[in-house]
Amino acid sequence: MRRVYGFAVVVGLLLSSNMVFAQDGYFANWFARVDKTKDEQPHWVTPIATTTPRLEEEYRYDQLWQTNAKGTTTDNYDGGKGLELIPFEKVEIIFNVPPYLAHNDASVRDGFGDVAFLVKYRLLSANEQHGNYILTAFLGWSLPTGQFKNGALHPMITPTIAYGKGFGNFDLQGTFGVGLPTADTSLLGRSIAWNNTFQYRVFRKVWPEVELNSTFFQDGKNDGQKQNFVTPGLVLGRFRLLGRVGFTFGGGYQIATTHFHTSNHNAILSIRFPF
Repeated sequence: MRRVYGFAVVVGLLLSSNMVFAQDGYFANWFARVDKTKDEQPHWVTPIATTTPRLEEEYRYDQLWQTNAKGTTTDNYDGGKGLELIPFEKVEIIFNVPPYLAHNDASVRDGFGDVAFLVKYRLLSANEQHGNYILTAFLGWSLPTGQFKNGALHPMITPTIAYGKGFGNFDLQGTFGVGLPTADTSLLGRSIAWNNTFQYRVFRKVWPEVELNSTFFQDGKNDGQKQNFVTPGLVLGRFRLLGRVGFTFGGGYQIATTHFHTSNHNAILSIRFPF
């Protein structure tokens, strides 16, 4: 975990240094492009579990504690988060670091999960002065690099539409996406994920929220099942650290509200270094 925190700080410091972008052209204009992209969209904070439709540039680390039906808690280090960059206007690319799963169960081997990537393309947006809304398309994919069955059997592609609307200090952010395995669909099944977050800003940097995280299963061993979590949470930030580098953190607690659920009473800690 210390290695991850150290890497996050190093990335932030390097990217905030003029030495990195001293050359002319594309890299010299990097932060001007990032600032323009952010100024054209709402300035809400990223939720705990729901992927924000906003475009961000940051390094993110999540820690999850997921409890299964037997009462055993799996420690999920990193939660599949990582480096988020805005290389072009209206485009964000996320390079997710493989999570490390410690199952606390002698019958299940610990190991790293799958490598994953996500590309966002912002379709529509307006900041708080011009409508306070956003609409973004995602395309995510993962590769079966997990160790000891800590990942999928085949690559997974996940097209998603994300949306958001603000009303003063209140905002709604949501996503609707489908996880599509590239092979053995009848065995692995498809998953339809629908997430909605309701946030309210207090004292400028305090963001209490409630999320509804729903998954619908088609085919595979969970065919026909539905899972829903209510996730109350709180996010604090953004606080300035050094130059462009900031600090945002928060946490949430997932409570299953459906009879079928693969886990319950899951705690989430999220730490971000935006720049």
